[in-house]
Amino acid sequence: MTIHAASAYHVPVLLQSSVDALCIKPSGIYFDLTFGGGGHSREILRRLGPDGKLFAFDQDADAFQNVPHDDQRLVFVHSNFRHLARWARYYGVAEADGVLADLGVSSHHFDDATRGFSFRFDSVLDMRMNKGGEKTAADVLNTYSEEQLSRIFSLYGELPRARQMARAVVKARDVKPLHFVSDLTSLFVPLLPRSREKKEMAKLFQALRIEVNKEMSVLAEMLSATAKSLRVGGRLVVLTYHSLEDRMVKNVMRSGSIDGRVEQDLYGHNLAPLRMIGNKPIVPNEEEQLANPRSRSAKLRVAERIASI
Repeated sequence: MTIHAASAYHVPVLLQSSVDALCIKPSGIYFDLTFGGGGHSREILRRLGPDGKLFAFDQDADAFQNVPHDDQRLVFVHSNFRHLARWARYYGVAEADGVLADLGVSSHHFDDATRGFSFRFDSVLDMRMNKGGEKTAADVLNTYSEEQLSRIFSLYGELPRARQMARAVVKARDVKPLHFVSDLTSLFVPLLPRSREKKEMAKLFQALRIEVNKEMSVLAEMLSATAKSLRVGGRLVVLTYHSLEDRMVKNVMRSGSIDGRVEQDLYGHNLAPLRMIGNKPIVPNEEEQLANPRSRSAKLRVAERIASI
């Protein structure tokens, strides 16, 4: 697999900044939980010495084509990163020196006309990151109640007219099941203001994708496992792309819990296992945003393991 082809699969956001934040030790052990096109993994490997080790995760079998040949230092794990702790035990990794996760959807997924991630192409409403997953976007649209759909559109898409949109889906599917991207676009485009049409459709597709892949619960499991998998001084580096996941990451880094509550011992000492590096997230500069428009919403947060759990 050439670097050019891997780059076409996905252009990594804040590549140097995110890998710099890991403070790579040449003989360290690292996890790239979102391999994708392999951009972050390749940069980590470039900085690792011959005794270093990198475990790269991706649940999409398509990513396997991008794995570089480095059998001594690289282990590719075809799995959802929610199973981080299980795989760490399997490979005998008690503590890691760093964990990186880029939560953005690969350009490959948006640009693959067969996967249903983008409203730019008419295809089956799938949206599964793992093609072996049970539930598709079509399943969600055709089986969820109006109340469930409204909650998803509001919570995951932050759509102001979530209730009306959910009602429109239920009414439309009573006539004909929704199976294709065109079924959604033909339903909603006439109802959306022309000035916000693309933005609203993008939010709708985001909401469905998050629900199909259970992204919020998966992220919560991963963050909990990561805090326990890092050695003291180890770094957690996470790139987020929307407010829900960013809030969750920020809470865990600051307090050790998803809801932001800090546990204390009998003496009133905080038990948060991580210390956030920097008060504000790192964001792409104007040059990177122009070169890669999908980077505009990215926020990079970094934390360091400071205590035993």
